[in-house]
Amino acid sequence: MVQDFPMNQDTITISRLLEENKALAAENAVLRETVERQATLVASNAVLREVVERQAAVIKTLEVRLAELERRLGLNSSNSSKPPSSDGLKKPPAGKDNNRRTRSLREESTRKSGGQQGHKGETLRQSAEPDVVVDHFPEQCSACGSPLAETGTMGYRVRQVFDLPEPKPLEVTEHRAHGCRCGQCGHETRAPFPEDVRAPVQYGARINAIVVYLLHFQLLPEDRLATLMKDLFGVGMVPATIARVSHNCAARFQGVVDLICMLVKTATVKHLDETGFRVGGKTQWLHIASTVFLTFYRVAAKRGSMLLDVVGTVVHDHWKSYYTMEGVLHALCNAHHLRELKALVEIEKEDWARKMQKLLRLACHFTNLARERDRPLRPIQVVRIKRCYDAIVAEGLAFHEAQTPLVCAKPGRRGRPKRRTGHNLLLRLENRREDVLRFLTDPSVPFTNNQAEQDGRMMKLRQKISGGFRSQQGAEEFAVTRSLISTARKHGWDIIHTLMQDPNTLIQRLRSA
Repeated sequence: MVQDFPMNQDTITISRLLEENKALAAENAVLRETVERQATLVASNAVLREVVERQAAVIKTLEVRLAELERRLGLNSSNSSKPPSSDGLKKPPAGKDNNRRTRSLREESTRKSGGQQGHKGETLRQSAEPDVVVDHFPEQCSACGSPLAETGTMGYRVRQVFDLPEPKPLEVTEHRAHGCRCGQCGHETRAPFPEDVRAPVQYGARINAIVVYLLHFQLLPEDRLATLMKDLFGVGMVPATIARVSHNCAARFQGVVDLICMLVKTATVKHLDETGFRVGGKTQWLHIASTVFLTFYRVAAKRGSMLLDVVGTVVHDHWKSYYTMEGVLHALCNAHHLRELKALVEIEKEDWARKMQKLLRLACHFTNLARERDRPLRPIQVVRIKRCYDAIVAEGLAFHEAQTPLVCAKPGRRGRPKRRTGHNLLLRLENRREDVLRFLTDPSVPFTNNQAEQDGRMMKLRQKISGGFRSQQGAEEFAVTRSLISTARKHGWDIIHTLMQDPNTLIQRLRSA
């Protein structure tokens, strides 16, 4: 028989403490687990923060790149220095509602399109001395049908047809150098051949001039030119012969082109430009130095290879290498500035660019009016334009300095901080103010560098047609011949006659021009 003993107060207290101790141990375990979980969350949070910061930096970099790519997509030949050929097939159609591409940098004119009053036009007019006359007589009377005699003519009406004569076979001239025996001493003396007749069989000066003209001015490739000569004139001239004709022409007129180079260097104002040129599968550079009446081309391996011993004022597009030239004044092309400003107006929506655009156009208009009146711009106008110019530049700089700095696409990159496109243009306009506005104070300095760009345009066409030159010699021969032809056209000389002339005669004409 089991006997129950009554529990005293101490036993109850111990049991309660044990239970409380167990409860505290369980709570402590939960708390320890919570602390460990919290520590894990803190560590995870730190990792996530680091990931978010890296992602934020990447996003900011991508935003910068996206903005730059969007800006580039908005550039075309009308608001940048990109050539019109780079627009490709994405040119918008013409029209007032879609004129982003077709809008010109020139201000809209109030004149009607077409020839203006006083313009000397050219039209086909009847010749007073026709080469061939064909008489047409009626065979019978239109009233009664009786036959009509040619002797009964009562006058005639005239209509003329202008056409090319049918190509004839080549005209062959045989030169015979006779030998004569002296009656006094019996010595035989033979007459010399003309200086330009050096081979038993050769092509004459005219056909050589036509070949050079078609090759270097009309830019026909050698194979196509050989086909043309065969089809039109029946001349079986192979590409190797064409290359030899080109080589002889360049060597013959080298002295003339050297004189052109010297005259360009010493001209009061000359235009400079450069463009890429493929020679022997490598990129070289075609440098252009020209005036209104002279054009000089030269091929160089480096873009920064500047023409030496130049004096006067050089007009260019702000390529920094031009500022390494010593002893010259500089004038910047404002057509480039207007295109850059147009992009800032249309893409970046910067108001200062619109004001500068308007000011430069107005300054160009004032100087053109002054030139038409054969007098310089009034000093008060120059002062006002420069004052407005400085104010607009200051407004633009203040705008850009208030913008958030750009994030560098490559962290840790050395050098100055990256600037916005408009900011760079503003600094150029500020630092090169005298060069930008030189056309205001010097009437001989034009507003743009279009002269050099026009002289270089056909060079790019030559490259597009033929791809480039196989040899350095071929490129240099092209530069020499093209310098002569371009200069001849500017003087209004007949090209074929020029290519047939004696070089010394051309040198005298250039010196006296």
